[in-house]
Amino acid sequence: MAAETTSIIVDWGTTSLRAMLVDAGGKELDRLETPHGISTLKAGEHENALMTALSPWFSQYGAVPVAALGMITSRNGWVEIPYVRCPAGSTELAAGTSRRLLPNGSDLVFLPGLTDPARRPFPDVMRGEETQIVGHGLACDATLIIPGTHSKWAGVKAGRIESFQTFVTGEIFALLMTHSFIARGATQPPVDDPEAFRWGIEEAKKSNVMLSLLFSARTGGLAGELSAQQLRSYVHGLVIGQEFRQAQDAGWYCEGNRATIVGNDGLNDLYMVAAKAFGLDIFLGADDVLNHGALEILHNALS
Repeated sequence: MAAETTSIIVDWGTTSLRAMLVDAGGKELDRLETPHGISTLKAGEHENALMTALSPWFSQYGAVPVAALGMITSRNGWVEIPYVRCPAGSTELAAGTSRRLLPNGSDLVFLPGLTDPARRPFPDVMRGEETQIVGHGLACDATLIIPGTHSKWAGVKAGRIESFQTFVTGEIFALLMTHSFIARGATQPPVDDPEAFRWGIEEAKKSNVMLSLLFSARTGGLAGELSAQQLRSYVHGLVIGQEFRQAQDAGWYCEGNRATIVGNDGLNDLYMVAAKAFGLDIFLGADDVLNHGALEILHNALS
Protein backbone atom coordinates (compact mmCIF):
# COMPACT_ATOMS: atom_id res chain seq x y z
CA MET A 1 0.00 0.00 0.00
CA ALA A 2 1.36 3.41 -0.91
CA ALA A 3 2.39 5.65 1.97
CA GLU A 4 0.05 8.45 0.93
CA THR A 5 -2.97 6.21 1.48
CA THR A 6 -2.16 5.54 5.15
CA SER A 7 -2.19 7.59 8.34
CA ILE A 8 -1.50 6.90 11.99
CA ILE A 9 -3.91 7.81 14.79
CA VAL A 10 -2.32 8.02 18.26
CA ASP A 11 -4.64 7.98 21.25
CA TRP A 12 -2.16 8.90 23.99
CA GLY A 13 -3.50 8.75 27.51
CA THR A 14 -2.26 8.86 31.08
CA THR A 15 -1.23 5.21 31.36
CA SER A 16 -0.72 4.02 27.78
CA LEU A 17 -0.07 4.94 24.17
CA ARG A 18 -2.43 3.34 21.66
CA ALA A 19 -1.84 3.74 17.93
CA MET A 20 -3.87 2.69 14.89
CA LEU A 21 -2.62 2.44 11.33
CA VAL A 22 -5.54 3.31 9.04
CA ASP A 23 -6.12 3.49 5.32
CA ALA A 24 -7.59 6.46 3.44
CA GLY A 25 -11.12 5.39 4.34
CA GLY A 26 -10.38 5.02 8.05
CA LYS A 27 -10.21 1.22 8.00
CA GLU A 28 -7.84 -0.11 10.64
CA LEU A 29 -4.89 -1.98 9.15
CA ASP A 30 -2.91 -2.56 12.34
CA ARG A 31 -2.70 -1.41 15.95
CA LEU A 32 -0.26 -1.34 18.82
CA GLU A 33 -0.17 -0.35 22.47
CA THR A 34 2.70 0.53 24.80
CA PRO A 35 2.73 1.31 28.55
CA HIS A 36 4.34 4.70 27.89
CA GLY A 37 1.47 6.95 28.89
CA ILE A 38 2.11 10.57 29.80
CA SER A 39 2.41 9.70 33.49
CA THR A 40 5.53 7.61 32.73
CA LEU A 41 7.37 10.25 30.70
CA LYS A 42 9.38 13.34 31.62
CA ALA A 43 9.63 16.53 29.61
CA GLY A 44 11.63 15.93 26.45
CA GLU A 45 10.95 12.19 26.30
CA HIS A 46 7.73 12.20 24.28
CA GLU A 47 9.16 12.42 20.78
CA ASN A 48 11.54 9.51 21.32
CA ALA A 49 8.74 7.40 22.84
CA LEU A 50 6.55 8.10 19.82
CA MET A 51 9.26 7.43 17.24
CA THR A 52 10.22 4.17 18.96
CA ALA A 53 6.62 2.95 19.07
CA LEU A 54 5.87 3.87 15.45
CA SER A 55 9.23 2.90 13.88
CA PRO A 56 7.98 -0.41 12.36
CA TRP A 57 5.22 1.42 10.48
CA PHE A 58 7.51 4.26 9.43
CA SER A 59 9.97 1.68 8.08
CA GLN A 60 7.26 0.01 6.03
CA TYR A 61 5.13 2.98 4.92
CA GLY A 62 7.50 5.95 5.06
CA ALA A 63 6.75 9.42 6.40
CA VAL A 64 2.99 9.05 6.85
CA PRO A 65 1.05 11.75 8.73
CA VAL A 66 0.29 11.24 12.41
CA ALA A 67 -2.67 12.59 14.40
CA ALA A 68 -2.21 12.68 18.18
CA LEU A 69 -5.09 13.17 20.61
CA GLY A 70 -6.05 12.58 24.20
CA MET A 71 -4.14 13.59 27.33
CA ILE A 72 -0.96 14.06 25.30
CA THR A 73 -2.34 17.49 24.32
CA SER A 74 -3.29 18.40 27.90
CA ARG A 75 -1.42 20.59 30.38
CA ASN A 76 0.40 17.50 31.65
CA GLY A 77 1.20 16.10 28.20
CA TRP A 78 3.73 16.79 25.46
CA VAL A 79 2.28 20.14 24.42
CA GLU A 80 -0.88 21.82 25.68
CA ILE A 81 -3.32 22.56 22.86
CA PRO A 82 -6.05 25.08 23.77
CA TYR A 83 -9.64 23.86 23.79
CA VAL A 84 -11.89 24.85 20.89
CA ARG A 85 -15.14 26.47 22.01
CA CYS A 86 -18.60 25.07 21.33
CA PRO A 87 -20.33 25.14 18.96
CA ALA A 88 -17.72 23.47 16.77
CA GLY A 89 -17.44 20.97 13.94
CA SER A 90 -14.51 19.34 12.17
CA THR A 91 -13.52 22.62 10.49
CA GLU A 92 -13.21 24.49 13.78
CA LEU A 93 -11.39 21.57 15.40
CA ALA A 94 -8.96 21.39 12.48
CA ALA A 95 -8.28 25.12 12.84
CA GLY A 96 -7.38 24.50 16.49
CA THR A 97 -4.72 21.87 15.76
CA SER A 98 -0.97 22.35 16.14
CA ARG A 99 1.46 20.94 13.59
CA ARG A 100 5.12 19.95 13.75
CA LEU A 101 7.57 17.79 11.80
CA LEU A 102 8.92 14.52 13.21
CA PRO A 103 12.57 13.53 12.62
CA ASN A 104 11.58 11.16 9.79
CA GLY A 105 9.68 13.91 7.96
CA SER A 106 6.18 12.89 9.06
CA ASP A 107 3.64 15.58 9.82
CA LEU A 108 2.55 15.32 13.45
CA VAL A 109 -0.78 17.05 14.11
CA PHE A 110 -1.93 17.55 17.70
CA LEU A 111 -5.72 17.58 17.91
CA PRO A 112 -7.41 19.97 20.34
CA GLY A 113 -10.10 19.23 22.87
CA LEU A 114 -13.44 20.97 23.18
CA THR A 115 -14.88 23.28 25.82
CA ASP A 116 -18.47 24.27 26.54
CA PRO A 117 -18.21 27.77 28.05
CA ALA A 118 -21.92 27.83 28.88
CA ARG A 119 -21.60 25.23 31.66
CA ARG A 120 -21.79 26.39 35.26
CA PRO A 121 -20.08 26.98 37.59
CA PHE A 122 -17.13 26.46 35.21
CA PRO A 123 -16.75 25.61 31.50
CA ASP A 124 -16.90 21.87 30.76
CA VAL A 125 -14.11 20.16 28.80
CA MET A 126 -13.37 17.01 26.82
CA ARG A 127 -10.29 15.63 25.05
CA GLY A 128 -10.89 12.82 22.60
CA GLU A 129 -14.66 12.45 22.81
CA GLU A 130 -15.15 15.33 20.36
CA THR A 131 -13.14 13.31 17.83
CA GLN A 132 -15.45 10.34 18.36
CA ILE A 133 -18.46 12.57 17.78
CA VAL A 134 -16.98 13.88 14.52
CA GLY A 135 -16.33 10.28 13.47
CA HIS A 136 -19.91 9.35 14.24
CA GLY A 137 -21.07 12.18 12.00
CA LEU A 138 -22.51 15.66 12.42
CA ALA A 139 -25.00 15.64 9.56
CA CYS A 140 -28.07 14.95 11.73
CA ASP A 141 -29.19 16.71 14.89
CA ALA A 142 -28.90 14.24 17.76
CA THR A 143 -28.29 13.61 21.44
CA LEU A 144 -25.18 11.49 21.91
CA ILE A 145 -23.96 9.56 24.95
CA ILE A 146 -20.32 8.52 25.37
CA PRO A 147 -20.05 6.16 28.38
CA GLY A 148 -16.79 6.03 30.28
CA THR A 149 -14.94 7.07 33.39
CA HIS A 150 -16.19 10.59 32.67
CA SER A 151 -19.35 10.03 30.63
CA LYS A 152 -20.34 12.73 28.17
CA TRP A 153 -23.78 13.76 26.93
CA ALA A 154 -23.55 15.94 23.83
CA GLY A 155 -25.93 17.72 21.50
CA VAL A 156 -25.28 17.91 17.76
CA LYS A 157 -27.11 20.65 15.89
CA ALA A 158 -26.66 22.22 12.46
CA GLY A 159 -23.53 20.21 11.71
CA ARG A 160 -21.64 21.11 14.88
CA ILE A 161 -21.27 19.97 18.49
CA GLU A 162 -23.47 22.57 20.14
CA SER A 163 -23.04 21.65 23.82
CA PHE A 164 -22.07 18.85 26.17
CA GLN A 165 -22.04 17.87 29.83
CA THR A 166 -19.78 15.54 31.82
CA PHE A 167 -20.94 13.02 34.44
CA VAL A 168 -18.11 11.47 36.50
CA THR A 169 -20.09 8.23 36.84
CA GLY A 170 -17.29 5.76 36.19
CA GLU A 171 -14.86 7.52 38.50
CA ILE A 172 -17.37 7.65 41.36
CA PHE A 173 -18.15 3.94 40.91
CA ALA A 174 -14.45 3.05 40.96
CA LEU A 175 -13.85 5.13 44.10
CA LEU A 176 -16.82 3.57 45.88
CA MET A 177 -15.80 0.02 45.07
CA THR A 178 -12.09 0.56 45.75
CA HIS A 179 -11.90 2.87 48.74
CA SER A 180 -15.30 3.13 50.45
CA PHE A 181 -16.73 1.22 53.38
CA ILE A 182 -19.44 -0.01 50.99
CA ALA A 183 -16.89 -2.07 49.05
CA ARG A 184 -16.00 -4.17 52.08
CA GLY A 185 -19.21 -6.13 51.70
CA ALA A 186 -18.70 -7.07 48.04
CA THR A 187 -17.59 -10.48 46.80
CA GLN A 188 -14.01 -10.76 45.54
CA PRO A 189 -13.31 -11.29 42.73
CA PRO A 190 -16.16 -9.09 41.42
CA VAL A 191 -19.39 -10.73 40.30
CA ASP A 192 -21.68 -9.26 37.63
CA ASP A 193 -25.36 -9.68 38.46
CA PRO A 194 -27.74 -8.29 35.79
CA GLU A 195 -30.76 -8.43 38.07
CA ALA A 196 -28.96 -6.57 40.87
CA PHE A 197 -27.90 -3.95 38.33
CA ARG A 198 -31.52 -3.45 37.27
CA TRP A 199 -32.49 -3.27 40.94
CA GLY A 200 -30.01 -0.42 41.44
CA ILE A 201 -31.34 1.34 38.33
CA GLU A 202 -34.92 1.19 39.63
CA GLU A 203 -33.91 2.53 43.04
CA ALA A 204 -32.05 5.40 41.38
CA LYS A 205 -35.09 6.12 39.24
CA LYS A 206 -37.26 6.51 42.36
CA SER A 207 -34.93 8.78 44.36
CA ASN A 208 -32.72 11.76 43.66
CA VAL A 209 -31.20 11.71 47.16
CA MET A 210 -28.03 10.04 45.94
CA LEU A 211 -25.87 10.48 49.04
CA SER A 212 -28.51 8.73 51.13
CA LEU A 213 -29.33 6.16 48.46
CA LEU A 214 -25.73 4.95 48.31
CA PHE A 215 -25.90 3.92 51.95
CA SER A 216 -28.60 1.39 51.01
CA ALA A 217 -25.77 -0.76 49.65
CA ARG A 218 -24.63 -1.06 53.25
CA THR A 219 -28.02 -1.34 54.96
CA GLY A 220 -29.26 -3.86 52.40
CA GLY A 221 -26.52 -6.21 53.50
CA LEU A 222 -27.22 -5.63 57.19
CA ALA A 223 -30.90 -6.42 56.58
CA GLY A 224 -29.98 -9.65 54.81
CA GLU A 225 -31.71 -8.49 51.61
CA LEU A 226 -28.66 -7.59 49.49
CA SER A 227 -26.03 -10.30 49.14
CA ALA A 228 -22.29 -9.82 48.74
CA GLN A 229 -22.62 -11.22 45.20
CA GLN A 230 -25.23 -8.58 44.33
CA LEU A 231 -23.58 -5.56 45.91
CA ARG A 232 -21.21 -4.47 43.14
CA SER A 233 -23.83 -4.60 40.38
CA TYR A 234 -26.40 -2.94 42.64
CA VAL A 235 -24.06 0.01 43.26
CA HIS A 236 -23.24 0.18 39.54
CA GLY A 237 -26.96 0.43 38.84
CA LEU A 238 -27.31 3.20 41.41
CA VAL A 239 -24.63 5.43 39.92
CA ILE A 240 -25.52 4.86 36.25
CA GLY A 241 -29.19 5.27 37.11
CA GLN A 242 -28.41 8.59 38.78
CA GLU A 243 -26.57 9.70 35.64
CA PHE A 244 -29.69 9.08 33.57
CA ARG A 245 -31.93 10.74 36.14
CA GLN A 246 -29.71 13.82 36.33
CA ALA A 247 -29.31 13.98 32.55
CA GLN A 248 -33.10 13.98 32.27
CA ASP A 249 -33.38 16.72 34.91
CA ALA A 250 -30.75 18.72 33.00
CA GLY A 251 -32.90 18.60 29.87
CA TRP A 252 -30.88 16.16 27.79
CA TYR A 253 -33.93 14.04 27.04
CA CYS A 254 -37.56 13.38 27.83
CA GLU A 255 -39.19 9.98 28.08
CA GLY A 256 -39.80 8.64 24.58
CA ASN A 257 -36.87 10.55 23.02
CA ARG A 258 -34.01 8.90 21.17
CA ALA A 259 -30.26 9.07 21.79
CA THR A 260 -27.19 7.42 20.30
CA ILE A 261 -24.36 5.74 22.18
CA VAL A 262 -21.02 6.62 20.58
CA GLY A 263 -17.89 4.50 20.99
CA ASN A 264 -17.55 1.41 23.15
CA ASP A 265 -15.90 1.59 26.56
CA GLY A 266 -17.34 -1.78 27.57
CA LEU A 267 -20.39 -0.12 29.12
CA ASN A 268 -22.78 0.03 26.19
CA ASP A 269 -24.93 -2.91 27.29
CA LEU A 270 -25.35 -1.45 30.79
CA TYR A 271 -26.25 1.97 29.40
CA MET A 272 -28.85 0.38 27.13
CA VAL A 273 -30.45 -1.30 30.16
CA ALA A 274 -30.52 2.03 31.99
CA ALA A 275 -31.92 3.87 28.98
CA LYS A 276 -34.77 1.37 28.65
CA ALA A 277 -35.66 1.82 32.31
CA PHE A 278 -35.87 5.58 31.82
CA GLY A 279 -37.91 5.35 28.61
CA LEU A 280 -35.11 6.51 26.34
CA ASP A 281 -34.81 4.84 22.94
CA ILE A 282 -31.17 4.00 22.18
CA PHE A 283 -29.33 3.57 18.90
CA LEU A 284 -25.81 2.10 18.92
CA GLY A 285 -23.22 3.84 16.77
CA ALA A 286 -20.18 2.21 15.21
CA ASP A 287 -17.14 1.22 17.29
CA ASP A 288 -14.48 2.76 15.00
CA VAL A 289 -15.64 6.38 15.22
CA LEU A 290 -12.39 7.63 16.78
CA ASN A 291 -10.35 6.66 13.71
CA HIS A 292 -12.80 8.24 11.29
CA GLY A 293 -13.05 11.44 13.30
CA ALA A 294 -9.30 11.81 13.74
CA LEU A 295 -8.76 11.17 10.05
CA GLU A 296 -11.31 13.83 9.06
CA ILE A 297 -9.76 16.44 11.36
CA LEU A 298 -6.25 15.47 10.24
CA HIS A 299 -7.09 15.86 6.56
CA ASN A 300 -8.76 19.20 7.17
CA ALA A 301 -5.72 20.40 9.11
CA LEU A 302 -3.27 19.36 6.37
CA SER A 303 -5.33 20.65 3.45
